Parts: sequence; C-alpha cells; structure tokens
Amino acid sequence: MARTRRELLKLSGGVMVAAAVAGCTDGGEEGDDEDEPEDEGEDDIDPSEREQNEVGGAEPRVAVTYDGGVAVLDGDSLEVLDEFDAEGFVRINEAGDGRHAFLTEGSSFRLLDVGTWGEPHGDHNHYYTTDPYLSDVTVDGDTPGHVVSHDGIGTLFFDGTGEYHSLDLADLDVEADSIKTESFETEGPHHGVAVVLEDGSRLETLEDRSGARFLDADGEEVDRNEDCPGVHGEAAGPDGIIAVGCEDGVLVWDGDSFEKHDTGEEFSRIGNLFPSEGSPIFLGDYRTDEEAEEPMTEVALINAKTGEITTTDVGSPYNFRNLQRGPDGEALVLTEDGQLHIIDPETGEDLEHIDVIDEWTEPEEWQEPRPAIRANGDHLYVTDPNSQEIHLVDLNEGDVITTGEFDFDPNEIVVIDGRPVEGVSSDYDEHGDENHDHDDEDHDHDHDHEEDDDHGHDDD
Repeated sequence: MARTRRELLKLSGGVMVAAAVAGCTDGGEEGDDEDEPEDEGEDDIDPSEREQNEVGGAEPRVAVTYDGGVAVLDGDSLEVLDEFDAEGFVRINEAGDGRHAFLTEGSSFRLLDVGTWGEPHGDHNHYYTTDPYLSDVTVDGDTPGHVVSHDGIGTLFFDGTGEYHSLDLADLDVEADSIKTESFETEGPHHGVAVVLEDGSRLETLEDRSGARFLDADGEEVDRNEDCPGVHGEAAGPDGIIAVGCEDGVLVWDGDSFEKHDTGEEFSRIGNLFPSEGSPIFLGDYRTDEEAEEPMTEVALINAKTGEITTTDVGSPYNFRNLQRGPDGEALVLTEDGQLHIIDPETGEDLEHIDVIDEWTEPEEWQEPRPAIRANGDHLYVTDPNSQEIHLVDLNEGDVITTGEFDFDPNEIVVIDGRPVEGVSSDYDEHGDENHDHDDEDHDHDHDHEEDDDHGHDDD
C-alpha cells in the first residue's frame, strides 16, 4: 500500500514538516518519544520556504479527494506526495493555470498548490516542482459550485446567490493573503455556470435554468436564449464557441449569437460536455429517462458547427465522471463492466475496449465514491474506490502501466500537468514545447447533481 511521504521519512529516521491546513487540523501529531523530533504544526509552515527544484520536463501531479481529505500524488509513480485534512464532503477542480486547484469545502473555494509548473523561456519552457501546499486562501460564498477557466480568467460560481467571481489566473498564489476577484450577479440563485472572457464580456445561465444569456463588457445583454430547459454543464471550443447542455439538446454561443441544436427526442438530457483541443465536436452524457431510474448507456457526440448530434450505445451503464477525451479527440467512456471504450468522435464508432477494473455499480448518492477518469495526453487515470486503487492507462498501448494502492477510497480527481497555459503565462508560446498538449480554450466541467439540483453539500 502506498505510504504518505511523512510515513516514509519517519521510517527512514527523518522528519518532514507537513504543509498547512489552517483551521482543519489539530496542529499535527505529537511524537511518543520526547527525544524524537516532533513535526511542526501544519499551521506553522511558511509556503515561501518550500524548496523549488528545476526538473527536465513537465511532471504531472494528481489531486484526489476522499472522505476527510485530499491527497496529491506523483503523476507517474502514483506515490502519495502529501495528504491534507478537509472538512465534510469536498470537491476539486483544476484552477486552469497549470499549477493550482480549487478545493470546494463548505462555503469556500480553497486554493491548493499541487507543486508543479512551467515557465516559458524563449522557444522552450523551464519546469519546476515543490512540495504540495493546501492554503487557507479562499473565495467564500453561499454554496460554491462550478469552476471555469478561459482566456486566463477563472470564474467561480455560487449557487446559493447566483453570484460569480472572476479572477486573473496569473495572480493565484498560496503565499498571498487573499485572491483579488471581481463580482457579478446573475438574475437569481440557481445551480448554474458563468464564463468571463478576457475582454470582460460574459456568458451566464438563467435563474430558472431555461437557458443562458451573453453580456458585453459593460454588462449590457447582447443575446438571450430560453430554449434550453434544465441547462447544465459548460465547455468551450475553437473560434469562440461555448456550449451548455439542455434536456433536449445543446445550446451553443458561436461568438456572436446563440444557436440551439436539438436531439429530436422529447427528453434527452445532455448534462455534461467534454471538449477536445481545436475540435468543434463535444462529447456528452445522454439520459433519456426523465426520472433518472434507468442507467445511461448512450453517449452523445455534438458537432457545434453543423448541429449534428450522434449517439452511441456502449452497452453498459456509466455516469458523468466516466467521460473524457483522448489525445486525438477520441471519446473515452468507462462503463460498469470495467471496460474503457474508445470511440471515433466523427462517426461514433466504438473502436476499441480496454479492460481496466472489475465490474462495479454506481452508488445511489452522487457524493459517494465511484470510478472516475481523467485524461492527460495519451495517459488516462482511472480510480477504483472498491479496491482503493488508481490505475494509469497508456492509451497508445492499451495497457495499465502503473497502479497506486491507498488506504482511502478515491473520489474526485484532477490531473495538473504543470505546462504553461495560454493567457496565464506572459511569454507563452504554444509551439515552444513540442510536447505541449494543453489549450486553455478547451475545458470541461463535469459536476453533475441529477438527484440534487440544489447542489446541496454535506458540511458536517
């Protein structure tokens, strides 16, 4: 079983100073032997004192939540680098700057530095690592929900008020006292999403979840569409495309106006959308049972340019955490029979199956751990709460190449590869690193609450 770095250093006779978790721990464990050096209290750590190491290339890291905390893993070995306590049911999202994540904890978005990043330097990048650090830097509000990044701007949405806060991703810093944000209000509280663009214009969902509207930098409404019942999810693509899911199709902002693409079914909820760099085709979940009693076995492929929606039946149930895109835009779907399906995004053809985990069944409550997948280039991370494992799959070879074993049930997962991000790094050059495969224009946000549209959190 994988040990935390603290355990490994104690075993070797060393002492590790744990990263801070202000307000969430009792200040660290005391040693049983008075002659044995004690760990410093986690609240006493100065993040500026962490050692920084230059490395030969981008080093991905994985952040995974579990009941009572979050762990940061080495993206290659899946060894635990550090663990941090967190209260209640916690969620996690990439911040969008290639280094940080936001932990949703109680009434806050809390900043986590996973400790990997890159800095452009002429026609190449320099890469660095340091110890992970969970800060007490937060953005607070009523019922935090979706996190979006676009054009170097992050947007944090609060369902309880319908307010959202935008921030410059280049300014994120766990050494700061706070995060400078600009606040906006939608027309009322709802489980929604908003996107703030570099020029200050913005897209936001409507209070009654009937659709969305687009506003210019002065806050004047440019266009509105109320033909998207149950609006949920968001993803961005090339040429200014922003798409949101509906209960009968997809609503697309093309940079100038909204256009609705219908499925032709009376009820066919597309609640989560997954993009691929440079492609107008989005992968979406596809539910045809309005009562959500029957599991989903079909996925949707939506061409935002042509309006064509293709569905593919994968033959076994899946859920919203089981969808991702491959390095060439492939649609990736993990099903309850333990297989990973690789689907052609142009035709919907199910090209290949890879056996990854044992059969499993989706739990009744969406907060409960269930297998989840996250892609990073030609690698895919697959969690298996039943066995307390995470698998690293090589999509080119079709094999599991690494498995990490843990003493917790992995729940939500993000992968941050440490590469510079367009709009965040001032000297960014997407051609400066031949391995660069991350474009901030393409992002997805797969938080779904089909049994709880009020987005209730367990804050006990």
